[in-house]
Amino acid sequence: MGAVARSVRALVAFAYSDRTILSYYGFMATYSVGFIWPIFTLFLLWNDLSFTEIGLLSAVSAVLVVVLEVPTGYLADRIGRRRVLLLGLLAMAASLLGFVVAAAFWQFVVLYALWSISTAFHSGTADAWLYDTLRESVREDEFTRIRGRGGAIYEWTSAATMIVGGLLYVLHPTYPFVASAALHGFGMAIVVSMPRNERYRTERPDGGQSAPNIDQSDGAGDDAEPAGSSAGATASFHRTLSTTRRVLFSRKLRLFVGFVACFFAVVQATDTYIQPITETLLADALESVTVAGRPLPEPALLGVLYATFAAVGAIASDRAGAVYSRFGSRSAVVWLAFGVAVSLLVPWFVALLAIPVFVLLKGAYALSKPLVTQYVNDHAATANRATVLSATSMTFALVRAPLKPVSGIVADATSPIATVALLGVGLLGAVGVVAVRSDWLRS
Repeated sequence: MGAVARSVRALVAFAYSDRTILSYYGFMATYSVGFIWPIFTLFLLWNDLSFTEIGLLSAVSAVLVVVLEVPTGYLADRIGRRRVLLLGLLAMAASLLGFVVAAAFWQFVVLYALWSISTAFHSGTADAWLYDTLRESVREDEFTRIRGRGGAIYEWTSAATMIVGGLLYVLHPTYPFVASAALHGFGMAIVVSMPRNERYRTERPDGGQSAPNIDQSDGAGDDAEPAGSSAGATASFHRTLSTTRRVLFSRKLRLFVGFVACFFAVVQATDTYIQPITETLLADALESVTVAGRPLPEPALLGVLYATFAAVGAIASDRAGAVYSRFGSRSAVVWLAFGVAVSLLVPWFVALLAIPVFVLLKGAYALSKPLVTQYVNDHAATANRATVLSATSMTFALVRAPLKPVSGIVADATSPIATVALLGVGLLGAVGVVAVRSDWLRS
């Protein structure tokens, strides 16, 4: 009878976990901003912002993300991942609706700040929630597969909404923002239906949470002061930061996180030049495309192009579990970075191959994200998981923030294609450093 009872409990836990995984997939679908992504720069220009002002907005966003990453990760670990996800969706919806009425530059600064808060709230939080949900039913080895599938759902949703967003922009530039805010509203309902992780399920009568039953393997759970006291919270925060630094700068993580920061920074810096390079290459072709004798609106064409990127990213992300099983996370990420670095050199010699290179770039980036998260999760304790993941995201932002304006200066002095090639050379250098540390790669 005992064995039967254990089997029944395992079956119930499995079904419960699968239901929660479906809600995770729903969250990933509604988290997409595909409605606005292909036309976002066009929208800012439509509001009479200059490229300099757009660059300043990006700088504000990057700085805020760096500042907020660790505090929001700590907040997620303390009050619950689901609550922080809900706050993030609320901030994003408010930002999206604000773009509908914003006119002055300072208003766009406020909206970018809200967007950055949302990004910081979500960074690492959903991954931490998913990993601990799987861990509760002893299924953490499935994280990469499920995270990859979630990434694929995000990309497919983005692909569909990008096409619709381009068409909505033709009707009126603000319509994609209204549609995206509505999608995030559905996301809030899904997050409310998601269960808490086990350590957050017991609450005090006053609405606060009781002392969580946390994994104390790293010493983070030894809190002598009352959880609700100011001194206890401060001590806990400092202890969490200390633990995060120790984990992040450990032998197994420090080189990996630094390398991935360079990889992701190059990918995102290159992303800035996709539109100008593509527009230059396809200018004649775009002029020849007509519908009922009239030129097809450019935003609609950009929506289709970006939908293609999203579809490729979805397919790549969905294969993350198989790649992880075959190669492991570290080796796969290094080889992906090497492939991207070499491909970025190709347009310098054959400009017409730039679009296939960008497709490869998007696919490699989508495939690498769940692999990176799997590796970091495997080396982070439950109690501080969201904080560690947020700290890695902060590291990525620290490298990305200076690289984007520097690459912009280079592009102004040379050309977008030359800048992309130089970014490829820089990434090859990072791969070379890892190759020299071959003992790290094998360990």
